[in-house]
Amino acid sequence: MNFKILETKTIIYNHSAISYRRFGEGDDLLLCLHGYGEDAASFLFLEKILGQEYDLIALDLPFHGLTDWKEGLLFTCGDLMNIIDQIVGNSSKSFAVLGYSMGGRVALQLLQSYPNRIRKLILIAPDGLHHNIWHKLSTQTFIGNKLFAYTMKRPNWMFGLMKLLTATRLFNKSIFNFVHYYLDDPDSRLLLYKRWTTMRKFNPNQYLLKKEITEKKIPICMLFGKYDRVILTKNGLKFQKGLEAFIRIKELEAGHQLLKPKYANDIAILIRS
Repeated sequence: MNFKILETKTIIYNHSAISYRRFGEGDDLLLCLHGYGEDAASFLFLEKILGQEYDLIALDLPFHGLTDWKEGLLFTCGDLMNIIDQIVGNSSKSFAVLGYSMGGRVALQLLQSYPNRIRKLILIAPDGLHHNIWHKLSTQTFIGNKLFAYTMKRPNWMFGLMKLLTATRLFNKSIFNFVHYYLDDPDSRLLLYKRWTTMRKFNPNQYLLKKEITEKKIPICMLFGKYDRVILTKNGLKFQKGLEAFIRIKELEAGHQLLKPKYANDIAILIRS
């Protein structure tokens, strides 16, 4: 079996074209889930260090990369699992999951929904361990989603409020800069609305996750950046409490951008452990 293929591949799922990369020559399947605004190519640097051991599949999630999502503003865990099974050609094969940032939240929901299919989670600066009130209001409530859509068209009131809160130190300056980076451009704001709304069902429940991790004895490895102001190590440590036998946490002298070649060895150690 040889899947050392780095070019983009596509499968048809319902009315959509799902783009993905498949590479590596190993028998162990590793599903790779990228962060917000990124794509499957983010994981290609792992081929050099893991390609002999793993069969890696990296997807372009809806409204990311080259995936052409035509199923409306909704993507579910069932959709994701059906896509994985279609690519792998096996609806019972278990696999490990590597999730970065937003992909970490997707990975956690996948574990919660399909614990019998997941052998291990490797989470890099993962979203999903802390409930962001703005994300919840924007994606989980009808009124909040309507306000979200309005704000993405007319964001000035939000920028003004954020500036005031930042000046009074009630709002994190790093997050203020992070929001501006993604929302200054109208097209970026429209993409944010589509992406957040479409991925709204990926909302992991920590109680259910801990129950499945304990019962199924599923190992989880987490990698955080010490200077990350968006995804905090303390949220991982809080989740780990009582599950030390199953959850391992490592912190690097870095920020949020951990999915880089210079951290390949650190990532590979977690995957292999």
